[in-house]
Amino acid sequence: MRIDIVTLFPEMCENILNESIIGRARARGYLQVCCHQLRDHGEGVHKRVDDCTFGGGKGMLLMAQPIAKAFDEIIEQTAVRPHIVYMSPRGRVLDQKKVKELAKNENIIVLCGHYEGVDERVLEEYDVEEISIGDFVLTGGELPAVILTDAVARMLPGVLSEDVCFEEESHYDGLLEYPQYTRPSAWRGREVPQVLLNGHHEKIKKWRREQSLKVTQKARPDLFEKAELTAEEKRAFGRK
Repeated sequence: MRIDIVTLFPEMCENILNESIIGRARARGYLQVCCHQLRDHGEGVHKRVDDCTFGGGKGMLLMAQPIAKAFDEIIEQTAVRPHIVYMSPRGRVLDQKKVKELAKNENIIVLCGHYEGVDERVLEEYDVEEISIGDFVLTGGELPAVILTDAVARMLPGVLSEDVCFEEESHYDGLLEYPQYTRPSAWRGREVPQVLLNGHHEKIKKWRREQSLKVTQKARPDLFEKAELTAEEKRAFGRK
């Protein structure tokens, strides 16, 4: 997969995405991430990329033409029309379902907003999907873009050591993850649940499922109501 991030602060994104698991995945060729300086496509001697909004109001708006030029250059490089995403507080909130959908694309462009946002016309022209990471506002789209890239990248083959690394964690199947423990088996008077120490894999699997349901019901009842439960689980947790 190739992900192109269009931003005024490419170094900010690079510094994070060159580290840890994502950095290793890039080095090994499982993922290609290209961070593009939007100002390279700016207008005039000063490479201007923003202007005042029509109708008045405070703040500056990113202009359509520099963004379009950045998009066109990337499209020419990839020889395909990538799926284009704009990190926007008015977009659909990113969840694991959307992450899995995005991971099916071969090429994604991620546009980072700044100032008061971007000219609406460029979003319409390129059929851009708007995605948010939550109901709050940041100073720019760089951190959301990095979060989206990290979430999508770890779904790709080879990025994690095994598929089970993401298939058994929170949100993958609509539930939160079960509690986990490591050595020592007793710490400050708290014991690791005995079922995890007996080596009986079916019992461990059942325990983890039950704990995952309990954690989700308590912490995220909205997710619990959407989760697919067996008839036995519905009776046990009092869900119709």
